[in-house]
Amino acid sequence: MSFKQDSIPQHSLMYIEACEAGERIKEQLVKNRPRIESIVEQVRTYKPRAVMTVGRGSSDHAGVFAKYLIEIELGLPTFAAAPSIATVYNKSVNLQGVLVIIISQSGRSPDILEQARRAKANGAFCIALLNDELAPLADIVNCVVPLCVGEEKSVAATKSYLSTLSAILQLVAYWQNDKELIKALNTIPQALLKAVQAPSQLRYEDLDQIKNLVVLGRGFGYAISKEIALKLKEVCAIHAEAFSSSEFLHGPVTLVEGKLKILNVLVEDESVKVHQQQIDEMKHRGADLVHLHQVTINLHPRIAPLAIMQRFYLDIESIAIARGLNPDQPDGLKKVTETL
Repeated sequence: MSFKQDSIPQHSLMYIEACEAGERIKEQLVKNRPRIESIVEQVRTYKPRAVMTVGRGSSDHAGVFAKYLIEIELGLPTFAAAPSIATVYNKSVNLQGVLVIIISQSGRSPDILEQARRAKANGAFCIALLNDELAPLADIVNCVVPLCVGEEKSVAATKSYLSTLSAILQLVAYWQNDKELIKALNTIPQALLKAVQAPSQLRYEDLDQIKNLVVLGRGFGYAISKEIALKLKEVCAIHAEAFSSSEFLHGPVTLVEGKLKILNVLVEDESVKVHQQQIDEMKHRGADLVHLHQVTINLHPRIAPLAIMQRFYLDIESIAIARGLNPDQPDGLKKVTETL
């Protein structure tokens, strides 16, 4: 939705809410610790053989982050649900021995509620990561992990997405009893503040006249690439697709010959060497590259993706305004999307 330049806010709700993330997460980590410890004891007693995530949009993308984190740190196979199995095809899946993590800011979308009901009925232990603790989803699941970010008025999810990642990190850190990661949780607020204060990485001129682009990451970088691509579509009306940098070489790389714009999402973790090799290949083939990185060094590698997202949210907000778009009210979207 375009609108008159003088009606564009100097600081949109998206900008303001994104900047709140660090402080909200600081409160979240303290408030949720006793609850997380209790949930972890229940999960250990349940002894899940696998994990399934449930979500739509940004919540689904947070589930991709959860997949990488749980499989790497806990060694449990983790996969995403297909809600239409229940709501469209009217079929149930045997989830005995499966931990189901349902991610929803509103906790009200009919397909998510139905998926939760069926998961619970079919033997799963269900945890909801939920911003509205009074939502009907809270009455279905075994446990609720509050996101604790307050109302998010902008259609574009920012602080709710970041707080979902921090909630997943806290859950897994205590589940694994990873002392280093537990300690690193307390560095998230400062890492996000540094990202807010850092110079822009993505600028208006980088995307001027751009209608299509690709976002490449590896591992956790790929997980957040999906959210980056969604925000480019939602907020800037740019068609963007996310790929693992390795997967991109299996066919889509032919697009690079046309001077394709690529956003390189660089997380300094175990994937950095192989990812950089693939980015170098893109550069050699003539890709037009813009680099998104974690702003500060010496971050715990599992915290780094949050810092990248924090800076990106602010950059994309300013680009949307420069393009004459309202980042708070993308054309055709509303805050709570109800699907079957």
